[in-house]
Amino acid sequence: MISSFVITGFLGVGKTTMLTNSVKENFGDKKIAIIVNEFGDVGVDSKILKNVHSEVLEISEGCICCQLAEEFESGVREIIEKYNPEIIFVETSGASEPFPIFLSLQNLGISVDGVICVVDSKNFGSYKENSTAKYQLGGSNIIVLNKIDLVTEDEIKALEIELAEIKSEYNIKNTMTGEPIFKSYVTHRAEQGLVGKELFEGIYKQEEVVEFAQDAKHLDHALKDSITQKVAYLKKDINFSDIDEVLKNIPKPIYRVKGVVKVKDVPNAIFVNYSFGDASFEELQDYEDKSLLIFIGENVESHVTDLSNKYSILNVPKFSINKV
Repeated sequence: MISSFVITGFLGVGKTTMLTNSVKENFGDKKIAIIVNEFGDVGVDSKILKNVHSEVLEISEGCICCQLAEEFESGVREIIEKYNPEIIFVETSGASEPFPIFLSLQNLGISVDGVICVVDSKNFGSYKENSTAKYQLGGSNIIVLNKIDLVTEDEIKALEIELAEIKSEYNIKNTMTGEPIFKSYVTHRAEQGLVGKELFEGIYKQEEVVEFAQDAKHLDHALKDSITQKVAYLKKDINFSDIDEVLKNIPKPIYRVKGVVKVKDVPNAIFVNYSFGDASFEELQDYEDKSLLIFIGENVESHVTDLSNKYSILNVPKFSINKV
């Protein structure tokens, strides 16, 4: 399964800067595809992105998330067929909402590891009443406060309170159930468009997760800075509800969980993808290896130990964390 991120935010908030800086900083060893949706005529953003990575799909006659939804999906299929990327970034127009793009990526079988809304910390007051800006916040599960070097700590805290109120009011919901699509969200800070590495750690593909199940030598690693990962095996004869209960109670310092699990009430194995409070699942056929979950975040050792003490389905082997 290919991973993806959707980058949204109002006009001029610094989406392209954040995207280019993040790609250069965090994905030098990955094959990346960047998809740009620009509203109106082709602008300078596409030229900047081409300097970072050679392949850019640009749709310039309108908005991806309305008139051009079908063209967007066919364009993504073409990129996958021609370039086989490991991760896809979609930068939306500042005049569009991200949720239809989120749905299109899921329809294509692409894992969405985050919908990131970039906020201009200095100038939020000048556009906060715009309805599109509010729905961009409501349709995201990661909020990045950009340009924090231009404001004080008190101003940032006041902004975080204001954003929480808008997020609560405009949080996008399932029209059938009334439940929020994103059950939680996280806030990150960015200076000059560069966010912390934890936002992008642990973007494992299915085959990489399967390798964890096959090779015990890969179990525990230190990643970058204070971020670590821990593997837990799952006991046999468990139900899907047991997995769901664990994922609903993941501590906030654990940013991401990936894994493959086998349960009694689903015929095939399930690929688990949890990012910042939200989980998605996909059935896998012909999987016969161990059931396991890989936890990625800060202070993972103690948090996973606490989870295993609380939930008997988790079996945490005693491995030390190795440098990579």
